[in-house]
Amino acid sequence: MTLPPLSLRARIIALTAATAVLATIAVGYTVAAADGDGRSPQSVAAPGLTLDNAPGLYHAARKGNVRSAPYSSSGTGAADGVRSRNTGLSCDRFYASGQSAVCIASHPGISQKTKVNVLDRELNTRRTVVVGGIPNRARVSPSGRMVAWTLFVSGDSYASSSFSTRSGILDTRTGYLVKNVETLQLYLEGRRYHAPDVNYWGITFADDDNRFYATVATKGKTYLVEGDIRTWKARTLRRNVECPSLSPDGTRIAFKKRVREGARNPWRLHVLELGTMRETPVAETRSVDDQAAWLDDSTLAYALPGRAKGTSDIWTVPADASAAGPSLLLSDASSPSMVVAGG
Repeated sequence: MTLPPLSLRARIIALTAATAVLATIAVGYTVAAADGDGRSPQSVAAPGLTLDNAPGLYHAARKGNVRSAPYSSSGTGAADGVRSRNTGLSCDRFYASGQSAVCIASHPGISQKTKVNVLDRELNTRRTVVVGGIPNRARVSPSGRMVAWTLFVSGDSYASSSFSTRSGILDTRTGYLVKNVETLQLYLEGRRYHAPDVNYWGITFADDDNRFYATVATKGKTYLVEGDIRTWKARTLRRNVECPSLSPDGTRIAFKKRVREGARNPWRLHVLELGTMRETPVAETRSVDDQAAWLDDSTLAYALPGRAKGTSDIWTVPADASAAGPSLLLSDASSPSMVVAGG
């Protein structure tokens, strides 16, 4: 039986509903997701504010306003009530390292688009890339040369849940842009692998601006991959690794591991020693649906849902198996990024 075509009004209603579902899903990953206020990433930061004169813990506060709060690993760190500075930027995800920062934010409308603003240490826009999808993750290499992002996208026919991810990489030195890293030559457990359902997300860079780590998903399984930009190849290292984050010393990866099936508290934060492939759960026992950030070589920061609907708080936990439990760092905040003076 052939069904009659949908009217224009019916198609708009259906598309609007699908967009709302995707936005709801994205909140679990980027709690500061666009809330329909029509904002977009700003190209000019607050006058006179730079990463050098306002180092500390950068984070997205209410409605994505990016702020910088003082932080010291040897002291009490940043805390609620500590005076923070408003950068003037509005981002769903923000991350800074070395000589660059990245601000990604969604644009309202029927067609989901995201603007990726690449910034210098003065927080002025160096380049803007517009891509399709909903903001999810953002990272910058230690030097600031390489910038990466991950978005939720819809329309892939193989995605039974009606959405998938799309990750991109920009080399700020050469200007070379890869909007979709799925073109990587993937080696899964030692063998060349092809499949239409391959998805990458959560890119994190090594300090050589060439090697990177990410999650790849296919056939219902997730893997940690090590990628090489020059050869454009990636190989899987371990199963059941999501949202990797490489430590400042380059020896460990923090990640979320699926410890139970279903949507109720599925993940737990772990740290993987790359030299031995030994993994250790951290003292945070709640389900963390975030790409943790390293504040230093011994401390992880990540977002958890806040008390009010649609909000989140930033927590910290030691990156080892110490008895010290998690600590609340900042309320009503997400997307933590540690910035030091001089890059």
